[in-house]
Amino acid sequence: MEHEEIALSDREFERVKQRVYAQAGISLSDAKRTLVVSRLGKIVRQHGLSSIDAYLDFLEHSAGADEAQRFVNALTTNLTRFYREDHHFAHLADHVGQIVSARRGARPRLRIWSAGCSTGQEPYSITMSLMARFPELKKWDFLVLATDIDTSVVERARTGIYPVSELSGLNAERAALFEKLADGRIQVPEVARERVVFKPLNLMDAWPMKGPFDAIFCRNVAIYFDKPTQTRLFGRLGEMLAPDGYLYIGHSENLGGRVSNFKLVGQTIYRRDATSGSRTAA
Repeated sequence: MEHEEIALSDREFERVKQRVYAQAGISLSDAKRTLVVSRLGKIVRQHGLSSIDAYLDFLEHSAGADEAQRFVNALTTNLTRFYREDHHFAHLADHVGQIVSARRGARPRLRIWSAGCSTGQEPYSITMSLMARFPELKKWDFLVLATDIDTSVVERARTGIYPVSELSGLNAERAALFEKLADGRIQVPEVARERVVFKPLNLMDAWPMKGPFDAIFCRNVAIYFDKPTQTRLFGRLGEMLAPDGYLYIGHSENLGGRVSNFKLVGQTIYRRDATSGSRTAA
């Protein structure tokens, strides 16, 4: 059985879709059947079970929270790279430049959220790019919250260690920001790592943080949700933004006029409408 492909009936696939939607809000299309067979098949074999049906029964009646999380981890996809969608980082730098000019005090506050941070390239790109351009942020109360539903990638992201191949496509200035390790890998510098707080978070659950955030990156996350779930998510994100804060989404995503508290201001860049109210700091 070790090398045999696990069968997936239409009924089993429907059970998988219903469970992952209920647990994580993920809407699986029929195009994901092969992914389900490949990823869940490995877990089925590891448990010595005979079918995906048997595994789902196990999840429903015997498994604990860790196994339920493993199910979700197996069905999420983590594709990312440093400085992906470069125009977002250029826009963010301009936005933060205005904040730096406007905010005064002993230790001004700056908060950014990377929702769906995957293996960490996005939040680290945020901290490295901003701290390279605005050295004064070292003295600020500046943090990037990085969350993902996949607990395994959150643990990997915390290390800030990556293969040297991650430098491919970066210009010399950006590549120079990384530390070179003795084993040939690279690491995000400590000054940038210490500004990122990684937490596991299911976006369908209650959110423990209160905000407000000056910017939120939620890119290539909503594509896994159906339209009603997307609308609810974007509405909640808008409530977490500071007045005139910005939301950055993926290149294939859009709010489509479904969320009233945002205005499109650039390519997949939305500004919160300041007239929609404000939030107090956490």
